[in-house]
Amino acid sequence: MKLRVTFIIGISLALIFSYTLIFLAIIRIQHGLVIGQAMQQARMLFQQLILTREWVSDHNGLFFIKGDNVPENPYLIDSNLTTTSGLVLVKRNPAMVTRELSEYASRAGYGRFRVTSLKPINPENSPDVFEEQSLAQFTTGNTQERGEVIAEKTGRVLRYIAPLITNQSCLACHAEHGYNIGDIRGALSITIPLTWADAAITQANRHLVLFAIISTVLLAAVVFLLFEFLVAKPLIRLQKAMGLYPEQDIIKHLPTGNDEIGSLTADFISLCQRLEASKAQLKAAAEQALYNEKMAALGQITAGIAHEINNPLGGLRNCVKNMKDAPGDQDMPARYLPLLDKGLSRIETIMGQLLNFGRNNPLQPRAVHIDSEIRECMALLAYRMKNIDLTMDLRVGEAFYFDSEAIKQIVINIGLNAIQAMPDGGQLRVSSRRQGEWVILEFADSGCGIVPEIIDKIYDPFFTTKEVGEGTGLGLAVSYSLIHKMGGSIEAKSAPRHGSLFRVSLPISENRMNSDTADEERR
Repeated sequence: MKLRVTFIIGISLALIFSYTLIFLAIIRIQHGLVIGQAMQQARMLFQQLILTREWVSDHNGLFFIKGDNVPENPYLIDSNLTTTSGLVLVKRNPAMVTRELSEYASRAGYGRFRVTSLKPINPENSPDVFEEQSLAQFTTGNTQERGEVIAEKTGRVLRYIAPLITNQSCLACHAEHGYNIGDIRGALSITIPLTWADAAITQANRHLVLFAIISTVLLAAVVFLLFEFLVAKPLIRLQKAMGLYPEQDIIKHLPTGNDEIGSLTADFISLCQRLEASKAQLKAAAEQALYNEKMAALGQITAGIAHEINNPLGGLRNCVKNMKDAPGDQDMPARYLPLLDKGLSRIETIMGQLLNFGRNNPLQPRAVHIDSEIRECMALLAYRMKNIDLTMDLRVGEAFYFDSEAIKQIVINIGLNAIQAMPDGGQLRVSSRRQGEWVILEFADSGCGIVPEIIDKIYDPFFTTKEVGEGTGLGLAVSYSLIHKMGGSIEAKSAPRHGSLFRVSLPISENRMNSDTADEERR
């Protein structure tokens, strides 16, 4: 997943989580405010009803003209009066006034209220479960009011109830029922609808959700744009520069600035500079190691090949001395000059081989006959193989593009290893062949072999099992490096006292040349 996508998703999830917590807190606060407001409204309505009841009680009730909509109260004594003109008036006590006002309020949608009692005079004032529990609590004196939100079919309502305390004006009607001043004769139950508040809360919550969605989208877009221009694009430029290094110039692709990415760019440039310096040092060290190994091998060859040069030099001196001792002998030059020429040619050939091997040239592939290179190297090592039976089976024939000096270095190093593994003599078999698009070189000896514990270490630099002065431990390491530079591979198979086999596989270049063209280039 892209970093910018992960970042935006993380920011969005954090916002959603934050808004959810805020939303839940707002809902809780709204619920508390609504309930608190409804409770306050119920208390105010309770006080208004109490004042209304006291007013009616202080005036010994209210009288209205009897009619179809104004029936007589059967639960009152002296419930009606007849005027001298014959007009019938019916009495309304506080309880009946409360009931009729509740009917008007209920029709108007403002809620409902009624008087209830554990000992109702009017059966219609019998308490329900909520009122009965509240009256029991009022009687024991545990509470002075009670409110509870209840879900009804039409929506949520607040049920509020508070006790009615008997006072002096109440005794006119309730003294006969055994009540005294201060007694709880019942309670006033008020029901406040909350549907209007729930509708307002729902609408407000919709607005909050919409605001949260819009703000989340806007903030995510702003963060995305800021991240894109301040982070993503500079990082992409830095990534592109890293991909181009070291093949191309990366300076123009690097982001700049005084922020953290600018500091990262400066550190990357510093790293590249250190890498370049280390690369140059490593290249110089590798070239020096290659040269040192070549010189070490050359020293070993030269030390032994001096014997090959001294033999013809001794013959040449003898021929010269004989000609000096007999200046008048005309047959002597004819007899000794061919010998002198042959000896000088032999020395020239040996020195040419040494000089050719000792060159320190960089890898430069050209068309070469690998078989010819192997023969030349084996001839150079011939002085070391007095007791060794050399067999060469060379079947490549045509020329391919390889580095000539690298081929010679590989053959000399592996050949010297094989010779040194047979101090008392033995058999060395060198072969070459083409296998598909590969050239295979094999070196098999009948020497002491390699123990399994160290066969994985033979290509490590400076690793050697030879005595001091017999090797540097770089021969196989240098050969391994050269083979891999040419895209090839080397593998060793060996067992103690059963000899060793080294197989070198080199890929054939597509620019293959025939034998004649290769011979012309070599000349």
